[in-house]
Amino acid sequence: MPDLALLITMVLAGDHPLTGPPPAQVLDPVPHADLVRASVAGIPGLLDDLDGDTRNVVLTFARIWTTLATGEIRSKDAAAKWALAQLPPERRRVLEHAKELYLSCRYSEESWSDELKAQVRPHVDEVLAEIDRLS
Repeated sequence: MPDLALLITMVLAGDHPLTGPPPAQVLDPVPHADLVRASVAGIPGLLDDLDGDTRNVVLTFARIWTTLATGEIRSKDAAAKWALAQLPPERRRVLEHAKELYLSCRYSEESWSDELKAQVRPHVDEVLAEIDRLS
């Protein structure tokens, strides 16, 4: 269950129990290598979903990149904000659009112009190169 390392890291970051002691009193921190492994485990499946769920896949890649670079697991919009500051200007439009769709909750109206759709794979390749470098 690779996601377990991510979930435990998020629980420890919040450290707010529903009941009982705070999570940090009962859970050990996730080793960095496990966090990296868990973060990249889903990349092949995400790539399979790129055409059908572009917005979520692009935002998830931003989250993976942010997690590997900072050690923090951030929300999709916070990860996108961080990643946009790291990307060269010519690679930002795809992530800006995905973030806008996410924040506007226009999931059923997700639309990508042909021009923007053509930029998705180069954007993803750039982000995956950064993820690969960090992992």
